[in-house]
Order: sequence, then structure tokens, then C-alpha cells
Amino acid sequence: MGNVFRGGGDSLSLSNGGTDVFVDVLTLAVSDLARDAWDYRFAALLTLQDQNVMGRGAVGFDLEEIDWGATGAERARAKRFVVRAAELALRRHRWEELGYEPPYAEGYLRRFKAMVEAYDPEAFGREAYDPEAHGPEAYGPEAHDPAACPAVRHEGLFPGADQAAVASCVRHRVLSALPFWEGCRFCTAD
Repeated sequence: MGNVFRGGGDSLSLSNGGTDVFVDVLTLAVSDLARDAWDYRFAALLTLQDQNVMGRGAVGFDLEEIDWGATGAERARAKRFVVRAAELALRRHRWEELGYEPPYAEGYLRRFKAMVEAYDPEAFGREAYDPEAHGPEAYGPEAHDPAACPAVRHEGLFPGADQAAVASCVRHRVLSALPFWEGCRFCTAD
């Protein structure tokens, strides 16, 4: 059983071990780059990829499930953050702390980075909000406002501000899902 990360018609299918490696190296980069509220929400999405907590073969996400922001500027900034995190991970940032050599991680990261670069959150947002095609009732009482539409906000799929990964594991120096879980992804693997 494996896990799939999708976006813009492309996908990165990984074995359970490959997923662990991919999320490990991306977590190290995201933890060191996170500065804004959205960054910590993306870090929380990565905490949900911990197979030791969520189950083997039960993780992965689609770029279309991510709330990239309400404005073009917010979406561009969020996308730049994810690309920067992938680039930092590709430079083998903190890999010496892993305790293992991830021989395929660079390929996973290159593929993921290309997926994010090719993905257009602006286009998805316009497609997702289409009251002409589905009728305003499909979007609820806020159908006149695309930013308020759950199909655009991806409500429930991408961690909200109250679920952001703002706690840091002292031992491993990475963002974690504390207090929801007892440790970071590296703690649960020990």
C-alpha cells in the first residue's frame, strides 16, 4: 500500500517508506522556514502525513485541497513558500540529523517541486466556484462571495489557523502537532 500526493493533473506515488523519507526531509525545511500563519498551517498538513499516527498507506494530499489564500497575493506567497521549502530540502538541509541516507529523496522533492510550480491555485479557485454550473444553493448562503465558498476555501481539508503547527519539538527542533499528539514525527518513529 502506498500514498499519493497530487496536483494539477500530476501525482507523486510513494511507498510507505518513501513517504516517510519525503515528509521527513520536507518537515526539516518547513520547520526552519515557517514565519507566517499560513506556513504553520502547511506545517500542520505535514504533521498529518505521519504514518505512525495516521496509519500506513493512509496519508497523502492533493494541492487542490490546500487553502492557498483568498487573494492572488496570498496564493502567490503561499506557493512561493512551498517551493522554497522544497528547494531548501533539495539542498540536503539538516539531512545529517536523519540517522539514515535518503537515496531517493532528491527525486521525490524534484517531482513535488515541479508539481507545485506547475499548479495554478488561481485557476482551481475559479473552477471550484461556479454557481452558474452548480446553482448558488450548492455553495450555501454565501454564494455571492467566492472567498466565503467552502469549495474555494477547502474547509476541513487544510488545517485551519486553530490547528496550525506552532509547537516545536525540543528534541528534534521541528514543528509538531503538540498538544494534539505526544511528539513530532521523529519522536513517533523512535
